[in-house]
Amino acid sequence: MKERRQYGRISFPLPVRLETLTTNGKKVLDLVTKDISASGTFIPTPTSFPEGTKFILYLTSHGNNNQTLKHLKRLKGCIGRLVRSTSHGIAIQFNRECQMETLKVL
Repeated sequence: MKERRQYGRISFPLPVRLETLTTNGKKVLDLVTKDISASGTFIPTPTSFPEGTKFILYLTSHGNNNQTLKHLKRLKGCIGRLVRSTSHGIAIQFNRECQMETLKVL
């Protein structure tokens, strides 16, 4: 299978609060990322959502000094869209304003 990712990713567990943006009301989940890239993240979750579901993401680093993720504060309150759902979790693509330039070189 051909790799379709535009940017490299790093396995990095970060606490994340997801808030769904749907007409069916708000749902809030406190989870942990599996990996992250300049344009998105994969989050293991026991809950599935339809493709295209929009989320507000609040990622936190808990004082992590990792230079690669120093711009993480930009991802507090950013909006992303579900692009893939599996039995293991969900893949969320960040909107253009949330993409992390520092991770594009990985």
